[in-house]
Amino acid sequence: MTQEILDKINKFTRREFAADELFAFPVILCDNEIDRDCERFSDKALEQLKALFVGKTGIFDHEPSTSNQTARIFDTELVTDSSRKNKCGEPYKYLRASAYMVRTEDNRDLIAEIDGGIKKEVSISCSAGRRRCSVCGADKAVQSCSHVKGKTYGGRLCHVVLDDITDAYEWSFVAVPAQVNAGVTKRFTDNGAEKSASAETAENERLLRCEIRRLAFISGGRKAAFAAELAAHGLNEVQLKGMKRAYEKLAGHTGAEVQLSTEPENEQQTSAFKL
Repeated sequence: MTQEILDKINKFTRREFAADELFAFPVILCDNEIDRDCERFSDKALEQLKALFVGKTGIFDHEPSTSNQTARIFDTELVTDSSRKNKCGEPYKYLRASAYMVRTEDNRDLIAEIDGGIKKEVSISCSAGRRRCSVCGADKAVQSCSHVKGKTYGGRLCHVVLDDITDAYEWSFVAVPAQVNAGVTKRFTDNGAEKSASAETAENERLLRCEIRRLAFISGGRKAAFAAELAAHGLNEVQLKGMKRAYEKLAGHTGAEVQLSTEPENEQQTSAFKL
């Protein structure tokens, strides 16, 4: 996590937080594609939502209660994907937000589910001042027309264009979002780039557990290595890093590597080095 990201997050906190105290992740809130409700956001609406969603809270299933708050958006970006078009033939655009939460014992499982792609889909709650018919342009918020959304007229799907956004209330983790592409995408790495969440986290944790086991063996032998392996089981990446630092001090770690033979010539002579 870069200092720039930390500075943006700490604008919303009462005290300065360190990187290892926070979990940050990008999430696609909405786009200009026709959704399951046969509605879509105009480009103007996406620009308005970009500004309105900064600082908005993330909850579950649009249930507005303080106990349901889980994350907060600290930055937004409107992205144009020139390699694809929406169903209207326009360049595909989406609103990507950056959200954070403070790491606690209570949200440890939630963070694991986000990293693992279980908690992924999201939906937003906002207010649109205009709801234009895509066929005739009538504002369905103030007048009706004969066109029915979901039906095809002249080879084009009738839908409602949401425009003039007046407020953004919240965003929620949901099971089935109206917008097909809305959801958590990837997670932030230490250098601020993005990479696949579940695969990267699992590999980092695996390597940390191996290193902890190796350091424990150096400091206390096979029994210590076995005990360290049990203690490291179930810990997340941040906790494993802390555990590794502790074993480095205990082992007087200098950076030298211990090479373990996988095919020893003398089983009795090398059995003590097997982990």
